Formats: sequence, structure tokens, C-alpha cells
Amino acid sequence: MTLPDRVDVVVAGGGPAGIGAALGAARHGAKTLLLERHAFFGGVAAYGMGMPMNQMRPEGRPRGAMHEALIARLCVYGDDAVRISGHALVCNVEYLKVAVMDALDEAGCDYLLHSRVVDALVEGNRVTGVVLATKEGPVRVRAGAVVDATGDADVAYYAGAATLKGREGDGYLSPMTLNFIISNIDVAAARAAEAADHGFHDLIARARARYPLLPERMHFELAPFPIANALVINHAGTKAVGVLDGTRPEDLTVAERYSRRQALQIVAALREFGGPVFAGVQLGATGPQVGVRETRRVKGVYALTEADAQTGSRFDDAIAWRSGMLDIGFVRYEAMRVHDVPYRALLPEAVDGLLAAGRCISASHVAASAGKSMGNCLATGHAAGVAAAMAVARRVMPRDLEVRAIQAALRDDGVDLERN
Repeated sequence: MTLPDRVDVVVAGGGPAGIGAALGAARHGAKTLLLERHAFFGGVAAYGMGMPMNQMRPEGRPRGAMHEALIARLCVYGDDAVRISGHALVCNVEYLKVAVMDALDEAGCDYLLHSRVVDALVEGNRVTGVVLATKEGPVRVRAGAVVDATGDADVAYYAGAATLKGREGDGYLSPMTLNFIISNIDVAAARAAEAADHGFHDLIARARARYPLLPERMHFELAPFPIANALVINHAGTKAVGVLDGTRPEDLTVAERYSRRQALQIVAALREFGGPVFAGVQLGATGPQVGVRETRRVKGVYALTEADAQTGSRFDDAIAWRSGMLDIGFVRYEAMRVHDVPYRALLPEAVDGLLAAGRCISASHVAASAGKSMGNCLATGHAAGVAAAMAVARRVMPRDLEVRAIQAALRDDGVDLERN
């Protein structure tokens, strides 16, 4: 493709939120360009090495056309690509990377990889596009509307929009984690050993003197990785290091240096202290980057709260809903109620031409943890993409749209906003 200098909708970030936004905008008639800094789409679903895509089908029911578009493209590749386990998709990430492109191609959405958004184009208080860092140098792409699905609220930050970061009061940020695959194990026996040791509590205690980088606890992901004799380990990661900020390159460097050494020590500790089950365990692969749970959030017209998640708040301007668990990584994990996401939480407080999607929507520290499951991120992306396409078609700012029109379009896409 030839790099366009102007499109209807730019979506920055190709994780679940960006995928939902790009599919939503393109399927609603907008000339859409999805931008991703990595060599592949999928975000943590891809670089999490098999971390389940949670809340894609809550209660086993379809959630909307954009969720189903991705699921359909995955299912084309059969059981080698994906297994549906309750609400979650367990993916072989190599198939996922291709299935995302298949879904985008089917929707007629243009996309670019190896393209990092490094600045926002702003006229007055309106975002009019983005600046990309490419091998050919900086490139400007103008757009009628922009969706910030970067996870870190990068576009909003570059545009001068107000953002929030961390826990109110002290700025605490959830720890980062480098997920990795272990192989050459009996999967059933390994999972039984984990359950018996309550997340490897005793093993970690016995092995820590020899392997000081061991996390305080760790577990295998919810379902076996769809490769024979392999499992994905998720763990407390950088929690012991202290607060690291995923928007600072210095902190990301610390996280990568610590986490990659930590992965080697975890595998060695399993082999040495894990008994016959792990005697032959091998390190299969690590993620291409550390997983970041929390950074900036857009300060929106409305910020979702802990009470919203705990009580199941409903809103007249609902454009999505969130289900699952309130999960501050390895700090707090508890049930929450299904609750609405109001359109106002996607709109920056003062900057026009921009919508937020995914984990950087407007929310408190605790409420943000309630929405980061990938199916929830894809849902807010879907809504943001639809709204962006409608705003361009009607030649209005996203904040000036009639929410009822967005809701009607989402219902046509199979989204159950009533949740009856």
C-alpha cells in the first residue's frame, strides 16, 4: 500500500482495543488506518505468549460483531489456532497474528506495522492527526478523527490532553510481567503440582536463597497453551523491584533486564526444586517485551470509579459494558459486577477530535483494573471506532454526536447494551 497522508479515522495501537476500533470504523464506512509499533497486531494477546483473551464471550455468548469477526478468522485455522474456554480464547499467538490481519483485510481496513506514533497533530484544541516514526523518517497522517488505543494514552498525552497515572494519592502502578512458555513437561502433572503448592508458594520459599529473583507467587495460565507439553507462566513480575513506570524508557529497561533474568531463574528453580514433574523442564520462549498493566489514562468527561465496578452502575449513555474481575495485578483480585461504560469515559475532558479506547479510557486506578480484560478493551474499541466513523460522516466532533445514534449502530452490530 501507499502511505496515505489523510484518512477518515486513524487508530493508534493494534492491541485488542485498536483491533475493535479499526474493525468498527472500517465496517461503518470510514477509510481507516490502524497503526502498530510492533511487527504484529494483538498487543498483549500476542506478546503475552498465550495469555487467554478473557471476556470475549461472557457466559459463552457472542458479545458483538467485532469480537465475532476476530473469533471467526481464528476458527478458520482450527484447533491449532484457538480453543474457546468459557468466556476466554486461548490462542496460539502465531495464528492470532495472522487472523487479525485476515479480519482487517476482510473489513477493508488499511494498516501499518513498524510505525510508532510519536506525536499528535493539533489545531486549536482539536487533534487532526498523528506523526509516525518510520524507517523513512517522520511521517504525518491527517484524519477526521483519531482513536487512542495505545494503552498508554500516548496520543492524548502528545496532544496536551489531561491524563491520570497510577493510584490516587501515591502514584502506585501495577507491576509489569514478562510471560513465558515452559516446555517438555507433563501438562496435567504440572498443573496438579501448582494446585497442590498453592501457586508454588513452598517451592519459591525453598528456592529463593539460590534464586533471589523469584517472584512472590506465580501460576500457570487458565488453560493449556495449544502446543503439546507446554504451559504459560504468569507471575508477580516486577512487584519486588518497586514501582516502575511503563512510559519511562529507563524504567522499561530495568523491567526487561530484571524480568529476563528472572525467567531463567524460575525455570532453573522449577527444575531443581520441583521434583520429577519438572526435572526436564525447558524454557520455550519469552515474550518480545514485558507486559505493562497500567500507565496513563485519559482524564475524561466522566471517570469510572471503583463503586461503578462493585455496584454494577448503569448509564444512559452506555456504549459498552465490562465483565470479569477487578484485578490489580498480584495485589488485589476480587469479583466485580457487570457495569456500563458511558460514552463520556471515551471523551477527553477538553480536547476534540479524539476518542480513547481500551485500558486508557477515563477511570480511577481501581476502576481501570476492572476493565483491562481483552474482551472489555475490544468492546470500548468497537464503540470508539463506530463513533469516530459517525463523527467523520456527519462532520461533527465526537463529543457532539447523539449517543442514541451510536447506541443504535452498536445494537445493529449485535451489542447487547441492555444486558437483560
